[in-house]
Amino acid sequence: MGSKNLAGISLIVMAAGFVISLFLPENVWTFLLIGGFEAGLVGGLADWFAVTALFRHPLGIPIPHTSLLLKNKSRIVESLVSAMETQLLNKESIVRQLRKLNLIRGASRMLTRMMSRKRTREQVLDYAAEAIAKLPLDKAVEPVREAAENYIRGVDAAGLADRALTKLLNDSYEIKLFDYALNEAKTWAQRPETKDTMGTLAMDQLSNAKVGGFTGFAFQAFAGMVNEDKLGSMIQTMLVAGIDSLLDPYGEQRLAILREVRVKLFEAAGDEEKLEYVRGQVLEVLHEASTAAFIRENLEKLREFALAKTAQERANGGRIVFRLYAAAVRGIASEPERVELWEEKTRGAIMQLAENNHYRIGQLVRDNVERMDDEQLVEMLEDKIGKDLQWIRVNGAVCGFLVGIVLSLIQLF
Repeated sequence: MGSKNLAGISLIVMAAGFVISLFLPENVWTFLLIGGFEAGLVGGLADWFAVTALFRHPLGIPIPHTSLLLKNKSRIVESLVSAMETQLLNKESIVRQLRKLNLIRGASRMLTRMMSRKRTREQVLDYAAEAIAKLPLDKAVEPVREAAENYIRGVDAAGLADRALTKLLNDSYEIKLFDYALNEAKTWAQRPETKDTMGTLAMDQLSNAKVGGFTGFAFQAFAGMVNEDKLGSMIQTMLVAGIDSLLDPYGEQRLAILREVRVKLFEAAGDEEKLEYVRGQVLEVLHEASTAAFIRENLEKLREFALAKTAQERANGGRIVFRLYAAAVRGIASEPERVELWEEKTRGAIMQLAENNHYRIGQLVRDNVERMDDEQLVEMLEDKIGKDLQWIRVNGAVCGFLVGIVLSLIQLF
């Protein structure tokens, strides 16, 4: 608007100067001023007409060869589209520029700068906490159960049992379990109340036993010689002694029992019928209502744990987040061949996208221009190039003024 006003002022100055100079005393200077202002007025009017004729009809009069831009709107649009597609933004120039890009390395540098800021790490943790808090755990119960069911249905039960048994035997878990059971049994047998219980039970059995003949006489004589306390002590001593013999690493009975345990374990691991039965029992348990509640409860515990860890990490400034990011970057950087492969694939995808959608550039320009009415188009063009065109009017008035003085001088001589 400043240049437009200046152009109008220059034209007014030339007109006013011309009128005023007509009333000045006649002399050489007045003659020169009249010639200069006259030529400046003509030049300013001519350039005003020319500039105005580009955008609209001067004074609203439909003079031929005016409002040139609107009359040639379609040609201008096609020329603009053609220039952009074939010269300014042609496929070759776009592809050439894309080949120079290091997209992954550039993105890595940008992310590193961002992740080095404490505020960014805190925002990442805030977003993570918000996402964790909004997880629909009720909807996750069924997928978890289905995943567990699919795994159990598809697992090789015989192979899994064989691997589990191999691991159990290699780590001597059967021996540890056997010793644990024996030690618990020994602890129980050594208790005073165990002696009392064994004595009471034994005396009851002796009292109720019906044995005849000489054996019965001897049996009754033995029962009369002992009481509950003595009988309980005898049984307790025998129990502890028997358990101690089984705890002996080289005892024959111990080794025989362990051999029998191992044989039974191998038989169970190879029994397809029993394994399928176990599989079926596990699947039935999965479909119980209590299992869904169990999964939901543990998912909630997992969420609470994740939220607590996220809050703790945020209070520490997100250092673990940065360390994880740095470790990931180092891991990627340690494989330059893979990084280069990713670069090539990324560039290739973008170049293919650019080639496939290159026609959309011209289509976008054409659609946007055609969407404008005449007034909007003229306003846009005047906004972009009107300033320079208004200076043409100023230059026309000034140059006309100077040329008019020169021509007046020529007339004088």
